[in-house]
Amino acid sequence: MQPKPWISRLSFATLISWGVMLALGAAHAADTPVKPLAMAPKFVETPGTPSLLAVLRTGGFVLYLRHGTTDNSRPDRFPQVDLNDCTTQRPLTEAGRQLAAQVGQAMRAAQIPIGDIVISPMCRVKDTTAAAFPGRDATLDMNLMYTANLTTAQKAPILARTRWLLSEPVAPGSNRLLVAHGPNLMDLMGYFPKEGTLVVLRPRGQGRFDYVASFAPGLWPQVLPAGALP
Repeated sequence: MQPKPWISRLSFATLISWGVMLALGAAHAADTPVKPLAMAPKFVETPGTPSLLAVLRTGGFVLYLRHGTTDNSRPDRFPQVDLNDCTTQRPLTEAGRQLAAQVGQAMRAAQIPIGDIVISPMCRVKDTTAAAFPGRDATLDMNLMYTANLTTAQKAPILARTRWLLSEPVAPGSNRLLVAHGPNLMDLMGYFPKEGTLVVLRPRGQGRFDYVASFAPGLWPQVLPAGALP
């Protein structure tokens, strides 16, 4: 049975119409710029101030200190360092030890009260702590381990522990100090502080905390009274 002429004409016209619309759509798509995927906003570092130092003297904050300057020509042994053998780890330089000592002196000059000190098991962190806070006891926490060479699964307990330490409330009159690594904060909050930087955070409980400000090593002479540093 042959189709009626008007059905054939309608079908042909419909096909032509569809073809025109597809062609116009393709041309429109070609002329329309493709929008890039939205990127996460870059972390903005806020410099610390003398007024913040006054607030820190009242306590209740968490301070996160990245270790001193290291020798990048001697990387950590891959895939795993020996925590009992510092030769398998990227070490502090002599300048890094001096930097750590200067940061410790600045914190004492600022009269910042320090309660618990919790540190990474890496040698560069232990050496930083010893130089910055001689004679002070520190709690070594395996879950502050350097995260840069770890898998996502291996990072999970470290980031969970770090979040807890940053968010758990601190009693007035003292501040909790963590001494650890830059990549750990980058993984947790998108912030990679420079070596020797002291990061100030306000704990909110239940895994929540606020970033307040940072004291880069070179900032201390600007925020402390003249003559406060040797």
